Amino acid sequence: MLFLLAAVFCATPWASTPLALALGAALALLGLSDFNNPAKRLSRLLIQACVIALGLRVDLLTIAREARSGFLFAAGTIIGAFLLGFILERLLRTGKELTLLVSSGTAICGGSAIAAVGASIGASASAMAVATGAVFILNAVALYVFPPIGHALHLTDAQFGLWAGVAIHDVSSVVGAASHYHAGDPTSAAALDTANVVKLTRVLWILPCALFASWVMRRGGSAARTPFPWFILLFLVASAARTFIPPVALAADTVKIIATLGFQLALFLIGSGLSKAAIASVGWRVLLQAVLMWLAVAGVSLSIIVRAG
Repeated sequence: MLFLLAAVFCATPWASTPLALALGAALALLGLSDFNNPAKRLSRLLIQACVIALGLRVDLLTIAREARSGFLFAAGTIIGAFLLGFILERLLRTGKELTLLVSSGTAICGGSAIAAVGASIGASASAMAVATGAVFILNAVALYVFPPIGHALHLTDAQFGLWAGVAIHDVSSVVGAASHYHAGDPTSAAALDTANVVKLTRVLWILPCALFASWVMRRGGSAARTPFPWFILLFLVASAARTFIPPVALAADTVKIIATLGFQLALFLIGSGLSKAAIASVGWRVLLQAVLMWLAVAGVSLSIIVRAG
């Protein structure tokens, strides 16, 4: 009953994304959450549904412009993350399998990339759990620390959205951090819209990265089929509706509110799946590798964004 009441609260405007995540994690660590598998499935569906809904806020021309202008930036940060991952693999002796999983999660989109790359290389369940656990911890940290850093550096909404889309792992945490960031007008959704577009254009890199990881591992026979992120296509369909059906734009504010509440509930469910065993499974070497890679991607991308103005 307490779990259900907390879930309902997190789906209201009185909650916030950091509070929802913290509340879910607290209930899980206190042993008050017994819905790990259903919560995991529901959180994934919620995130995908909310991302699709956000497509109603952004027209296709904006997506094309962001994808074109940010292509080299995305390619550079993704390639750089993998190169750094291989360097740290030699120093920390974490192994190719974990390195590919952590690198893909850091470079692209957290758990979704880890799942896709893990499937392509036939990664063990334990390796995927460890990599996902490391990314989960850093997602939680980013949700709390990115907005204060953005305000301290006087980042505009668009700058913060770009930084969040590049440097925060999962879509849910990206939207969670960006949806409450306002450099000026508190009604502006520029940070959220920019972060959403940037992250989704990076998600498109899952397929080539999964193929690259499969080639690196050089496993015999054909690799397992890489899951395709179908929700991206539906996001583009929603964006096309926004572009070609003018009345859709009138619902933009309502869509933002509904999507924000949906992401809050999704983060609560994600937090409720945390366990002491999952935390313990994140060995210090892998966690250190994930932290160093994340700090490098976040630091370099922030520096480039600030310099570009």
